[in-house]
Amino acid sequence: MRGFHTTVVAVLPIIVLAFAIQNFQSTTSSLLNLRLSAPLAVIVAVVYLLGLLTGGSVVSLIRWAVTEPGKR
Repeated sequence: MRGFHTTVVAVLPIIVLAFAIQNFQSTTSSLLNLRLSAPLAVIVAVVYLLGLLTGGSVVSLIRWAVTEPGKR
């Protein structure tokens, strides 16, 4: 199992780097009236980080809501 994890840790950054190099052309994204023009790899990274933040916040909120009232 340790060999599998080592392989994943070694291969995943190579795949991410290949994605970033191949998708460095500029693209435009829009939300409501806002437009953002940036490389696709940067937009994907920012959206990923926002997902990490919101996912962590949801998990934290659920843990807080589930804890016993005396522990709050």
